Amino acid sequence: DPCTPGLSTTVYTPALNKRVRVEHPKAVKHPAIDCFYVYPTVSGQTTGNSNLHIDPEERSIALYQAARYSQECRVFAPTYREVTLEGIGLGKTTTKPNPALALADVRRAFHTYLAKYNHGRGFVLIGHSQGSFVLRSLIAKDVDPKASVRRRLVSAILLGGNVLIKRGSDVGGDFKHIPACHRPSQIGCVIAFSTFDQPVPPGSFFGRPLPILGTKTPPKDVVLCTNPASLGGGSGLLDPIFPSAPFDPKSALAAGIAILGIKAPTPPTVWWSAPGSYSARCSSANDANVLEVTARDGARTPNPSPDATWGLHLMDANIALGNLISIVGKEAAAFVARGVLDQGSYGTQIQHATR
Repeated sequence: DPCTPGLSTTVYTPALNKRVRVEHPKAVKHPAIDCFYVYPTVSGQTTGNSNLHIDPEERSIALYQAARYSQECRVFAPTYREVTLEGIGLGKTTTKPNPALALADVRRAFHTYLAKYNHGRGFVLIGHSQGSFVLRSLIAKDVDPKASVRRRLVSAILLGGNVLIKRGSDVGGDFKHIPACHRPSQIGCVIAFSTFDQPVPPGSFFGRPLPILGTKTPPKDVVLCTNPASLGGGSGLLDPIFPSAPFDPKSALAAGIAILGIKAPTPPTVWWSAPGSYSARCSSANDANVLEVTARDGARTPNPSPDATWGLHLMDANIALGNLISIVGKEAAAFVARGVLDQGSYGTQIQHATR
């Protein structure tokens, strides 16, 4: 199961030239919350939309982006007919891409999750790239306007997906009732960023409002950036975590990861980490709201991949994974505390979920 591979981690210095220690984090024995994950564009199929077959690249991306959250939650990772890599313009497709198919599949999976598996539990929605664009639409339709569902939202972690807010506000835009997260224990909020370590060039896909994969961009909205290392604002240090196993070597994403130029170690543990490798702050330079990262203490400065317009998109989910896991743990504790204090059947459901 790529979503529960174990948590053993070799910790390195930022320069990756010295092993510091081996850690064996303990997963929460009876997690009180769930994580519903929607993966990014990874399919190498030649059609505009993928089928529902689980290919090696889907297994790799689940390990890279979703598996570590099993430390704090039950992970649900449905397959869906995503727009393929060729469908987004990286090749020639045999059929026309249809973003509506992707959204319909994920909405169906989410409704099934709520009906059969949720039982009143809190949930975190996690997406990257196409997964985030799909979740933006799902939240707007199925979570934000429905108080009974919104009440169960622990947070949404929507990376590389241009979440929109009203200028000068932390709400509005995509969602009317779900604000940006400002502290680790806040619940019912959204964390969103796209990572760059160079100025955002004209024509970039991220940081500016763009109608991508069927999403709309009202003229007065701006892209949200929340710093996972300092949700309240300012700068902070990122804690990258990566799987030790290489990404599916036959996939296009493996080639993109190679362009980043990170000489990843290959320890015998499931994971490796290098805490404090980068400092991060939200930047609005060049009219683009992005997470600006700077290498420190000998860490390698990654190359944009596949080119400068993408920035460090391929690192969005891992460059701050340690920070995000910590935040989810604190949010889960806050959610359970609120459930215990609440009156009525909903509070009872939360208490039962923690047993």
